[in-house]
Amino acid sequence: MTASSQSAAALTPVFVRLKLSLLKNGLRRSGGRRAAYITSAVLALLFAALQLVGLIALHGNAHAATVAVLGVTVLAVAWTVVPLFFPSGDETLDPTRLVMLPLRPGPLVGALLVASLVGIGPLFTLCLVLGSAIAVAHGIGAALLAVLAVPLALLVCLALARAVAAANTRLLTSRKGRDLAVLSGLIIAVGIQFVNFGMQRLGKSGGITALDPVADVVRWLPPASAIGAVDSVSEGAYGRAAAQLLLSLGALRLLLFAWKRSLVKLMTTPDGSTLAASDASRKESSGRGLTSLLPDGRTGTAMLRTLRYAWRDPKTKAAWITSLAIGLIVPVFNALQGAGTVYFACFATGMLGMQMYNQFGQDTSAFWMVLLSISSTRDAYLELRARALALLLVTLPYTVLVAAVTAGMLGDWAKLPEVIGLALSLLGAMLATGSVASATLAYSIPQDSRKNVAPGQGGIAALSVLGGMVVSAVLCAPMIALAIWLHVSGNHAALWLLLPLGAVYGGLVCWAGLRVAAPRTADRLPEILSAVSTG
Repeated sequence: MTASSQSAAALTPVFVRLKLSLLKNGLRRSGGRRAAYITSAVLALLFAALQLVGLIALHGNAHAATVAVLGVTVLAVAWTVVPLFFPSGDETLDPTRLVMLPLRPGPLVGALLVASLVGIGPLFTLCLVLGSAIAVAHGIGAALLAVLAVPLALLVCLALARAVAAANTRLLTSRKGRDLAVLSGLIIAVGIQFVNFGMQRLGKSGGITALDPVADVVRWLPPASAIGAVDSVSEGAYGRAAAQLLLSLGALRLLLFAWKRSLVKLMTTPDGSTLAASDASRKESSGRGLTSLLPDGRTGTAMLRTLRYAWRDPKTKAAWITSLAIGLIVPVFNALQGAGTVYFACFATGMLGMQMYNQFGQDTSAFWMVLLSISSTRDAYLELRARALALLLVTLPYTVLVAAVTAGMLGDWAKLPEVIGLALSLLGAMLATGSVASATLAYSIPQDSRKNVAPGQGGIAALSVLGGMVVSAVLCAPMIALAIWLHVSGNHAALWLLLPLGAVYGGLVCWAGLRVAAPRTADRLPEILSAVSTG
């Protein structure tokens, strides 16, 4: 036995006890956390048991191999992305905490890999991988190979998660890592939409048979190739089985090597995040980039501040990305299903227009600095106008893009000018009502939780958004009525006029809304500061 293996053998029980201690101490923090963990564990294990029974029941089914290899592939993808979205779920994912200890990367990798087997996730994965192997195993040879393939597939999943986490440790422990955690709910929601769409398309294309070609490719990708090797032995293709098993073994070896390299880098190189930040600050101060494209004076400063909030603040970024993603998914998916209309492009405009509501809430307690710069109604008008212009930088091209994509997918280019005109009038109305709502119905956005509204202000937030949407619809009524009249009267050749009319009408409504909101903002500055600083 080499010194390295002896060191790994000595470290392994220590890290397993460390993992158990972290789990136990975490459950001691509160009864609520303990109850939530136990409940989630019971539900996860119950689901895993049901999946295991279901996979065993597939034994002998013609499509068992397809389900098995695709299921293991989904598990591997989940193990890859979950550490990026939930870095705080396992304290041992951050190896920088061990930098000051006299540990060598080789033994550390082995000890951490074994410690990774402790937890609900590995047990859940083991149940599904075991069920997949049983579903495709026929004969003594396949059963014997499954004894090796099941732990190999499990270890590949764990090594994949650890290698990805180690390679992104600096990201996961930084502000951007916290951004990923905030955006995880969005990623999951969008992913569910894609899965739902895929299931609908699958039902229309002949069921599980349509996935057989995909499975034929996936069975050569680790760790699914380990399960594919069991299926190959069942079919008597021993050479193919050996190649597939070697692929999984090679992948495990490569992942462990990459993980070790990442640990060496983390333990021997300093964190350069502060250097990157200083470089970015120098670039911004030099007047290059976005700053040089914005107007001078208060307008450009306020626009830049708003755009920086959208890029840097996790809550604001989450709201923006949610609006951008959902605003595109709804019209595109409806168009793909053949039930869409070009008018769905206005949905994207509405999603982005809502970002104008509660403009001062995103400032939180830092709004006092904005307050000090507003001494008149004109100052308030310039501040609100700059924030609206910052939104328009993104909203205008996005509205045109979604409308064009939807029209192209439906082949209904004739309605494109009309839809863009209606969307621009809606955008102007929402910017107007959002300005007024920001001044009269401001509320706080907590920064230390995933809630978007401080306790006790839910009614204010609902009135701001829902009331603003209703008023915006009323303000758009003239343009909607004009569009309906042109259709009913048969004047289809004049529908293109809705584009310039919508742009002008939306601009006028936005200007009027800013004029109404400016004096209210100037008069209510202390109340706004108190509202956005609550919680």
